[in-house]
Amino acid sequence: MFEFKIADFVPYKNKEVLEKVRKMSGEELTKHSNPDFRIKIVTDPSFVWVADMMARILRSDLLDEKCVMILPNPCPVIYESVAAEINKLRINCRNVHVYTMDEWADDQGNIAPVDYKAGFSHSQLKYFYGKIDEDLRMPLSNIHYPTTENIKYYSQMLHDEGDADVCYSGPGWAGHIAFIDPCVPEFSPNLDEFLNQGARVVTLNPMTIMQNSLHGVFGQSGDIANVPPRAATIGPLDVKRAKNRLEFHALTTSGTFSSWQRMVSRLILQGEVTPLVPSSILQLMKTDVFISEAIAAPFGCEEKVGY
Repeated sequence: MFEFKIADFVPYKNKEVLEKVRKMSGEELTKHSNPDFRIKIVTDPSFVWVADMMARILRSDLLDEKCVMILPNPCPVIYESVAAEINKLRINCRNVHVYTMDEWADDQGNIAPVDYKAGFSHSQLKYFYGKIDEDLRMPLSNIHYPTTENIKYYSQMLHDEGDADVCYSGPGWAGHIAFIDPCVPEFSPNLDEFLNQGARVVTLNPMTIMQNSLHGVFGQSGDIANVPPRAATIGPLDVKRAKNRLEFHALTTSGTFSSWQRMVSRLILQGEVTPLVPSSILQLMKTDVFISEAIAAPFGCEEKVGY
């Protein structure tokens, strides 16, 4: 046997739990003791996401009722698809209120403006709001995103809306939901305290910076010096307050088998509930999780495969 101490920067280090979830089959991943934490394996979860958004936006028009959504970014393919269907079906979005879940910030905590091309508010405005026909679009005042001016009361803004009707999310390499990262000074390591913390600017976990250096907006080239060191984010409290939660695990590296999400998906679904794996808090809540077949696939030591 070759034994070693897990590297210090790795957030979650319980070897027994890691080994347990590492070996779980796709079928085992879908079984959970909380009946409200519902896990399904599908070919492509993006269709579920588009359909759910469309159903909620259509309902808000037909019943003339408010619909408040917490939306992740950047997700241009999803939002362009939703906008195209809105335009095709002539759905009026006047009652739709959007809260962008996070945004980049500089080392001083200044939040990126909407003209920052790698930014999340920029993506939201360009690929969702901007793609909806003007006569069907929600008022611009219905599109909310973190700013240096509003971050201290961003959670209160959302709460004043009656909280989110739905929060859509997907995990990062370190297990974050939004930019609720593990092992950062701005979030408590105590689970009870953690669950009641709202929006704030945070110092990013190094794994989050490494993950995003592989994203298209940063060139997909490991350019870690090009990724901002801090970010604004909703808090666990905002996730907890949402009336519905949909979580999607489907990210692979440009359509290959390679994925940083495959292992952390297992920790989120079947590991301990802990701030060390922030998205694991969804196990405590009414949540629908959709995993792609690719992420649910087994993995092991592939001796003849490189990067």
